[in-house]
Amino acid sequence: MTNQILFYKLKEYYGAFGNFSKYTVQYKNLVAPTSEHMFQALKFYPHNPELVQKVLEQPTPKDAANMGRDRSLPLRKDWEQPIENSPHPDVVLTKDLVMLDVVMDKFTRHDDLKSLLLSTGNATIVEDSPIDWYWGWGKDHTGQNKLGKILMIVREILKNDY
Repeated sequence: MTNQILFYKLKEYYGAFGNFSKYTVQYKNLVAPTSEHMFQALKFYPHNPELVQKVLEQPTPKDAANMGRDRSLPLRKDWEQPIENSPHPDVVLTKDLVMLDVVMDKFTRHDDLKSLLLSTGNATIVEDSPIDWYWGWGKDHTGQNKLGKILMIVREILKNDY
């Protein structure tokens, strides 16, 4: 079995890898208190700037997530669309590329996070979410673990730039 680093709860050693951790991120001219705020806000970018701002102003990352997951709100049309010329085989949809951009900013903006991520060496990084089979690996560990894979992509980029 390969060396695995699991993260999910904020208070755990690698909890800062999660999108609810309180590290600011920036995307173009937008600034958010967490990567969750930014990711959820970008579901409405750029066609609905009022909604983007409202998500960014939510008091907690959970509130931002709830708002971003509200399917009565109009998602950007390309959110679930395949992307051309993907930078990586695990980044195939617009939402994956947005997550990569947000996570890249988070880990390049904060030196302590960059060091923590680089300290994982070549370990497999897994979002140990029991409820998310897309971004995590789900309760039965058969999910896609997209966030873990994106963290490993960011780690490789940072290694090459370090």
